[in-house]
Amino acid sequence: MPGPDTISPQQLSRLIGTADAPCLIDVRMDDDFAADPRLLPSARRRDYTRVADWAGEYDGCDVVVTCQKGLKLSQGVAAWLRQGGIRAETLDGGHLAWVEAGGVLVKDATFPPRDAKGRTIWVTRARPKIDRIACPWLIRRFIDRDAIFLYVAASEVLAVAERFNATPFDIDNVFWSHRGALCTFDVMLAEFGLQSAPLDRLATIVRGADTDRLDLAPQAAGLLAASLGLSRMYRDDLAQLDASMLLYDSFYRWCRDATGETHNWPMPGSGNGGRA
Repeated sequence: MPGPDTISPQQLSRLIGTADAPCLIDVRMDDDFAADPRLLPSARRRDYTRVADWAGEYDGCDVVVTCQKGLKLSQGVAAWLRQGGIRAETLDGGHLAWVEAGGVLVKDATFPPRDAKGRTIWVTRARPKIDRIACPWLIRRFIDRDAIFLYVAASEVLAVAERFNATPFDIDNVFWSHRGALCTFDVMLAEFGLQSAPLDRLATIVRGADTDRLDLAPQAAGLLAASLGLSRMYRDDLAQLDASMLLYDSFYRWCRDATGETHNWPMPGSGNGGRA
């Protein structure tokens, strides 16, 4: 059983991809990372020898620290963070236990460059509907919780990408975009190596809504309707993105936890004669 300052892979997996997920810090040795250059979703690699320099960046955050086996490196870093007033736990068994438990992992090699503050910067067309909201949700929940998104005129996406060292997505003739029948959300899942049944299920819904294939999943029509409604409620694209995070959080939780649940009224045996 994990100790008071330790979290199990099973416990952590329930938080991954949700708004309540902790900040994840990977302090594995370079040799261990080279042997498996994948990260837990949204994790940042940090140099454990410089914890005193970067610890303050996590003030007010819940943190989980992982190393190869969950021993001296992660426990030492977590203890240092705690002495600074930061809520920090270690992953029981470390990276190896996460892999053994079948936890979701992200390919580090595909990450875009980060800015001086460690954030990835992305740029796409203004007035988003499906993919240009779904992809930012995926990035913030599984890749980089601090990612920056720039919405600009379609004609200026590539120029802004060049001038501001941003990664363009969901426009023609760039790496992060549609490929055949796949939408950009599908491409990101594949390129980042994000493999899980809930994300695959969500991808089908997103693809159906984004490519006018509402036959792919019954939920695609609902996602499309909600997305179009949100796009008309908000003139500001970033405000729309903020509001839409809850929408995708709810679809993800349905895909993960509630696909077998049904709802009907009145409930059998309620005895209310059809009245609430």
